[in-house]
Amino acid sequence: MTTQPPSPGQWDDLTTRLISSSFMVVIGAAGVILGGVWFQMLVVFVTAVMVWELWMMIRPKEPTKGMLLAALVASIMSGQMAGDMLWGMVLFLIVPVIGVTQIKTERKTFFIFALGIQLAGWGLVHFREDFGFTWLLWLMSVVIVTDIFGYFAGKAIGGPKFWPRISPKKTWSGTAAGWIGAGIVGFVFMLLSDAGSWIIPISMVLSFAGQMGDIAESALKRRMGVKDSSDLIPGHGGLFDRFDALLGASLFLILVADVFDVPGVVF
Repeated sequence: MTTQPPSPGQWDDLTTRLISSSFMVVIGAAGVILGGVWFQMLVVFVTAVMVWELWMMIRPKEPTKGMLLAALVASIMSGQMAGDMLWGMVLFLIVPVIGVTQIKTERKTFFIFALGIQLAGWGLVHFREDFGFTWLLWLMSVVIVTDIFGYFAGKAIGGPKFWPRISPKKTWSGTAAGWIGAGIVGFVFMLLSDAGSWIIPISMVLSFAGQMGDIAESALKRRMGVKDSSDLIPGHGGLFDRFDALLGASLFLILVADVFDVPGVVF
């Protein structure tokens, strides 16, 4: 099968994306390195904004309710940082339940995504505090490298679409390149940490989980008939567009770190 070479227009958004990404990397890196309350507040802010974006995709004509729900998310997340996990899981139901009572359509959609966003945000903070900077760096490196490898391979190689009905721009070449990039990250961390060789396949599965987070958000946008979750970030859309893969990876990692004891991997 022959593939069409990429046209110059395919790279038109690269400069804008790189500039926006640079700002996000600086802010994110500062929060991750400092840890503690700084990282917690960064996650609280991002989580609240993503719930607001979720609401605005479903109910764009009711921004005030979206802002109130975002403020409630920030309050619950801030209080939960020092709270008990089981009780926190109950608190995380408040916003999804309130949101469901305020809309007549897409109730299940709002409930699932609002709950998932909060759990993923909590998981990132939990992982940073319990397992330290190194393993959060690993998680973020897998997600970032997956995105970079996937973006450039998809643009340069193209080819068959991964899931055209849901995400028409995502190709098999970009998807596979993301797995390869994640495997490379796993290999590097195997050499630099106490993790055994299992970290390589886990990194690749984590990459896939991140890609499924991306796919889930793409499906949501197509369902809502919007191109981006918002226009907050030039070249990237909204925070939900930028961190959807991190959400998927975080939810997967909660399962791996807290439920499964993987031999040869020490978090």
